[in-house]
Amino acid sequence: MAGGIGIGLCLTFVTLLVVGTYSAAAGLVGAGAGGRAVGLTKGAVPAKYQALVEKWGNLCPSISPPLLAAQLYSESGWNPSAVSPADARGIAQFIPGTWAGHGIDGDGDGDRDIWDPNDAIPSAASYDCTLAKDVRSVPGDATSNMLAAYNAGAYAVIKYGGVPPYKETQGYVKAITTLAKSFERPVGRVAPSQQAAGAIYFAQKQLGTPYLWGGNGTPDHGGRFDCSGLTKAAYETVGIELPRVANDQYNAGPHPSRDELLPGDLVFFSDDLTNSREIRHVGLYVGGGYMINAPFTGAVIRFDKIDTPDYFGATRVTKDGAASLPVRAAAGRPS
Repeated sequence: MAGGIGIGLCLTFVTLLVVGTYSAAAGLVGAGAGGRAVGLTKGAVPAKYQALVEKWGNLCPSISPPLLAAQLYSESGWNPSAVSPADARGIAQFIPGTWAGHGIDGDGDGDRDIWDPNDAIPSAASYDCTLAKDVRSVPGDATSNMLAAYNAGAYAVIKYGGVPPYKETQGYVKAITTLAKSFERPVGRVAPSQQAAGAIYFAQKQLGTPYLWGGNGTPDHGGRFDCSGLTKAAYETVGIELPRVANDQYNAGPHPSRDELLPGDLVFFSDDLTNSREIRHVGLYVGGGYMINAPFTGAVIRFDKIDTPDYFGATRVTKDGAASLPVRAAAGRPS
């Protein structure tokens, strides 16, 4: 058993920590009330795009680097070759007709290339700011109105005097503004999760279960899991639907620092500590520097230490944060 700690002792340890979660909650909720993030959280944006997002995310007051990052992640998952069924193209998913009117030469090389992130990312920011200008006289939150115009058109925002009463548009505005919080670098402490105890309760019942690559814990998988299958199933028991793969689970809420971790936080590991898209492993933090995780083929679900050289960071899962994530087909390694 890695770490040299027995399961019986750990179960008692976990019980005390979970109770402590709610005691800690009383002291932490509101500690950062009203605080807003500045800049981008660690690894939120792949390193090769970070400077672009930081620069162009400050193009006008209605956008920010985290908001621009949330849009790009939602649209393409940072894939510059993405093509949608509607023929939206590139990292910013521009329709060719929209690109013709709003694409800009972001890198000043003399062309406007829909496939080049150096043009597409600046164009996305520029288009956002154009929409913000179109609806600037509409009452309400300027960013919400801009996002609504992006989804439903400026005319609809003007007609209804704000975010129009379209379910799709209202959902889009909520999803992007919520998702942006996952890309923000927090100021102050991050509010604790009230679902933590239930998720840990489920995970600790799986201790000793053999690992299965791609395992979802279903009967056809013999009740076995891989790492992200375990965390997904744990949070499903408390009514939160996480994505299937670990690098998408990272965006399901804000990111507490290492010294702010609480039981129930997801903890992530990667060989590239600059890029959340390269995350390859996830566990469920239980306190005291330990997590419950499904580590690898040939091992069983167990307690392991989190303080290793490949520790990437953590996410405090929220229901709204998880619900804001785009649904994408899992490709490659499920965990």
